[in-house]
Amino acid sequence: MQHNSTIIKMSKFGTSLLVPSVQEIAKQPSIQVPKQYLQPNQDPIDVSNTTSLQQVPIIDLSKLLSEDSFELEKLDHACKEWGFFQLINHGVNPSLVDNVKIGVKDFLSLPMEVKKKFWQTPEDIEGFGQLFVVSEDQKLEWADLFFTTTLPSYARNPRLFPNIPQPFRDNLENYCLELKKVCITIIKHMEKALKIEQNEMLELFDDIMQSMRMNYYPPCPQPENVIGLNPHSDAGALTILLQANEIDGLQIRKDGQWISIKPLTDAFVINVGDILEILTNGIYRSIEHRATVNSKKERISIAAFHRPQMSNVIGPTPSLVTSERTALFKTVTVQDYYKAFFSRQLQGKSCLDVMRIQNENSK
Repeated sequence: MQHNSTIIKMSKFGTSLLVPSVQEIAKQPSIQVPKQYLQPNQDPIDVSNTTSLQQVPIIDLSKLLSEDSFELEKLDHACKEWGFFQLINHGVNPSLVDNVKIGVKDFLSLPMEVKKKFWQTPEDIEGFGQLFVVSEDQKLEWADLFFTTTLPSYARNPRLFPNIPQPFRDNLENYCLELKKVCITIIKHMEKALKIEQNEMLELFDDIMQSMRMNYYPPCPQPENVIGLNPHSDAGALTILLQANEIDGLQIRKDGQWISIKPLTDAFVINVGDILEILTNGIYRSIEHRATVNSKKERISIAAFHRPQMSNVIGPTPSLVTSERTALFKTVTVQDYYKAFFSRQLQGKSCLDVMRIQNENSK
């Protein structure tokens, strides 16, 4: 394949300082949480779980596919008001999903001497470790992750993907392709809901890029003083998350409150990323979310991020820019957006805010 000249490796987007494995720290019999992980000034982790709190919308993909107009309205509403939804009847084979859940658990619990072959290097942010660590005195997250490019296959890191143990590697291969289909299907339905030209947004997603982040959140004796994943919005277009063991931890910020997403068996959690907010000219919104940790149980999840190729240019979709709604964002290349995103600490929607056109009368 002649694509290699155009492939821009993830390592070009800044690096992350190497940090110890949290999983190894958490294995110690009586653990003192190291000072670098203590972040007691979080918003309270225990979100009031009263029934009055709304739940993230649930969207049924089989209904979207049968052109159910009510379901399309629900999707539109979920993307405008929540930026998150759980997707049921998504069509991905349940036994494949189960095999991925088993595979990711085994992979994340490989012995340290095996994991070292997959560890990040000072030049490469892909592999085991943490992301967005830009200074020695920065507070760290109570989590280990494995981050790697999955699609297109020619963009994979030759040190990582080919060395993932079988049968997990083959299952992951099939899973990647299935999620890509789900992603394209969702974007097609978003175009319908937004009443824009067919393929006006989708044409950006030819040869879609996908990367995965497998997250391991060990139990922590002081869960209220640490954070598994700092509050942030995702940089990409669409994220598809599988909660590999059904432990609460994912929370989204809605109307100033943190709302827990209850893991639904056989559902994917899907969220709008910054790039989709730019493409929809702010109609669909990327939402801040975070991961909390549990005092007794580990939590495992696997997120697949989808975005256009790095050389593509993103900006508000022309038919969503009108005299009533002028362009809210600048036009940039995907590559420049990611450079900005990876070169800073993970902080809310601060990266997207840099892209806003400071328009006096935009409010």
